Amino acid sequence: MKASIRLARQPWMFGALLGSAAACAQPVHLPPIEVSGPRDAAIGTADSASEGAVEKASFQARPKLRPGDIVEAVPGVVATQHSGDGKANQYFLRGFNLDHGTDFAITVDGMPVNMPSHGHGQGFADLNFLIPDLVSGVRYRKGPYFADGGDFALAGTASLDYVSALDAPFSEVTLGANNFRRLLAAGSRTVQDQTWLGAIELEGNNGPWDTPERLRKANAVLRYSQGSPVRGLSITAMAYQSRWNSTDQIPERLVDSGELSRFGSLNTTDGGKTRRLSLSGKWFDNSPEGQTQLSGYVIDYRFDLFSDFTYFLNNPEQGDQFEQTDRRRVFGLQGTHSRPNSIGGLDGVLSFGGSWRGDRIGEVGLYNTAARERISTVRNDKVQQDLFSMHAQQLVNFSERWRGYVGLRGDLLRYDVQGREPLYGPINSGRGHDSLVSPKAGLAFTVTPTHELYLNVGTGFHSNDVRGATINVDPTSGLPADRVPALVKGRGAEIGWRFQPSEDFSLTTALWQLRLDSELVYVGDAGTTEPGRASSRRGIEATLRWKLGSRWRFEADAAISRARFRGLAPEGEGNYIDNAVERVFAAGVIYTEGPLTASLRLRYMGPRALDTLNTVRSRATTLLNFGARYAVNKQLTLGLDVFNLAGRKGNDIEYFYASCSAGEVARGACGDGIDGRHIHPMEPRSARVSARWTF
Repeated sequence: MKASIRLARQPWMFGALLGSAAACAQPVHLPPIEVSGPRDAAIGTADSASEGAVEKASFQARPKLRPGDIVEAVPGVVATQHSGDGKANQYFLRGFNLDHGTDFAITVDGMPVNMPSHGHGQGFADLNFLIPDLVSGVRYRKGPYFADGGDFALAGTASLDYVSALDAPFSEVTLGANNFRRLLAAGSRTVQDQTWLGAIELEGNNGPWDTPERLRKANAVLRYSQGSPVRGLSITAMAYQSRWNSTDQIPERLVDSGELSRFGSLNTTDGGKTRRLSLSGKWFDNSPEGQTQLSGYVIDYRFDLFSDFTYFLNNPEQGDQFEQTDRRRVFGLQGTHSRPNSIGGLDGVLSFGGSWRGDRIGEVGLYNTAARERISTVRNDKVQQDLFSMHAQQLVNFSERWRGYVGLRGDLLRYDVQGREPLYGPINSGRGHDSLVSPKAGLAFTVTPTHELYLNVGTGFHSNDVRGATINVDPTSGLPADRVPALVKGRGAEIGWRFQPSEDFSLTTALWQLRLDSELVYVGDAGTTEPGRASSRRGIEATLRWKLGSRWRFEADAAISRARFRGLAPEGEGNYIDNAVERVFAAGVIYTEGPLTASLRLRYMGPRALDTLNTVRSRATTLLNFGARYAVNKQLTLGLDVFNLAGRKGNDIEYFYASCSAGEVARGACGDGIDGRHIHPMEPRSARVSARWTF
């Protein structure tokens, strides 16, 4: 039956919610998520032009300055950093400055990474606990077109999976510029259908900053898996902790005047520490009648961050440093079932599932500080929130050339905020709920065996920080504050084309649009809400994957986006969405010959508006990285990574706002603040060498 073939070849239809639990749980002798060929997706099995699975040779060969850089394997995604390496990356995709993860849902081994109502920012997605060497698959989707895509998935999703076993145990030592050092040891043991896998990673780094970063990171993974490709289970424990000093963005005017170096800091006590412990389990059953997957997880999370973005603007005597805290436990259960069926004599696949996520946040706080000592409390809340979700999707094969699907998703968010700050805590406390129903649909037409067209539409959502849904008073000014909706709806549509004449060549293009009802958000840095208007984004993307013989692989991605607020702009404002990415181009080449593998990666991010009037624009950035691995023998492999090979002096991030330094205060030059560009520079050219010994 066509439906049964479809069920076996299309993991996205039934596995995305669980992070492909079956793939993760199976022993490595049959790892279905390790994409070894250059196929992003296949003609006849994909449901959109903007979904795919990245081949392992691509994301493992590319140099990674930070663990979170692995998401740049998703076409069109840019991952940068505006602070210390212990903090989550800054992400850009499809006309969004995603901050640290809003509207970009990330999962690792089936567990959500994004944190709602986070102390620093909504959807905070910290991937520093990831060990990239263990990643077996990177799967992605863009747009709100599929029923299993939930919170934060408006712009896209990325699912990263770990291997269940290794070919052989190994240890690796990496040394690099700025006192970078890393030790990784990993191995597995399989007896019959049972496999134990373990890994430990230790890392330190000072970075190029005038104030040494003093990053200290420890990571560990332990996994037990049992079963066969038909039925099995896995249990995984992860532990991660890190502490660091950070150099936040600085005023460009001070760099231009010579008062501050590009890698200097205006507050040498900025930094943070974090911890993440998790235990997860997965069970799957695959049979000709259908596929069932169940999973659950528990996460214990701690976060403390000290930042200073305005220096002495608000407090000329003690400075503007503030502390953000987050102490929580996260619980989750997920389940899906997919089975072939027939509707009116037409073969199809029915998939449905449900999930629950509960965040028990013992403390989410914002404090004014000086040199990491608390001066006063802005907010200190205890938050409890639960997201209940159900979804169903029906795929129908209308003919050999036509297929389509319809889906429906329902989400219910319940929340309870208990303010503990004496003055405004009780006023800003409250409880409530919000719900959304999100329809989805898609159609695919196989023009020829090598050409396919797609049409996708759907609604989706992202949640807001629930503290913004109960707020009444701005705790800083004492003035009334506008509440935000707990769930914000977005509507998207996309038409796409895929050309794949062989397994060695794939070209896709997609023309998309996404409209959000509101961009009113809760700002964790201020403890209050920030007004925003409805918005519209649209763009076009193209992705090329080409394997030329056994030695060469070429990749190229291009994305052009336009983001605007909708409606009449208030006086003094425009309709540009500040920091919304407009143009991204990435290209790479991988060369493999015998014991040598070499990779060259180029990433370009074009200028973008830094204010709503488009009077100030960021500068374009171009980054070129090189990586090589040489297997001296069966045991020893040597590596070299060179970052920013061309030595460009670009910026990872740019902002435009008012600030004031201590020197400007002393000169009486501040007034209400000095508007200007604030930058966090890209790291200069640096190299790392590694040696891996396989036992």
